[in-house]
Amino acid sequence: MEQIRESFGRMPSQVAADSGYARRENILAMQGSSEFIYPVGDYAQNRCAGQQARWGVADEFTAEHFLYDAEQDRYRCPAGKQLPYYKIEWMVGAKARYYRANPADCRGCPNKARCCPKVPSRRIRQVSTDPAIAEHQARMETAEARHIYRQRAQVAEFPNAWIKAKINLRQFQLRGRAKVTMETLWAALTYNIQQWIRLCWRAALEKATTG
Repeated sequence: MEQIRESFGRMPSQVAADSGYARRENILAMQGSSEFIYPVGDYAQNRCAGQQARWGVADEFTAEHFLYDAEQDRYRCPAGKQLPYYKIEWMVGAKARYYRANPADCRGCPNKARCCPKVPSRRIRQVSTDPAIAEHQARMETAEARHIYRQRAQVAEFPNAWIKAKINLRQFQLRGRAKVTMETLWAALTYNIQQWIRLCWRAALEKATTG
């Protein structure tokens, strides 16, 4: 984005990116410069769901089935046992609070085989996100943002397909960053010239047809 600013003297009003850039730090870095459009993927929540799957947690004992007591700042499991708060983890654009049951409570619980079979006691991870992240997630749920994102592939993926299929650049012939950069620039320049010629011919053909 800084290279774009240096080349054109300004930032674009809108930027669409694929899921590889779906990170909180990118959302925060783009605040106040360009509208950032990319698919929502909450890493923290996905990580939490992944942990539960690895721990062998049954569907009826996932975190949403535990009741949270805000006044006491603790959870209560389906069997009525308490999970008090025990630590906090700070992340970029988010924080996670952890709650853990007493191992003795879990050891004698008949639900252990379905609730926490692979760990000594059950833990709950509560994630809260930065307001800017939450705002972005809400915006990406709108029909307008989803429509904009669907246009990304048409613009971004076609040049890659053309360069591989028409210019046959599927692997570099040279070594070293400088030489590889030259190869890439020549391929991009060739693509741009080919598209320029195609668009010029199309305009001339349309003019001749209507005339």
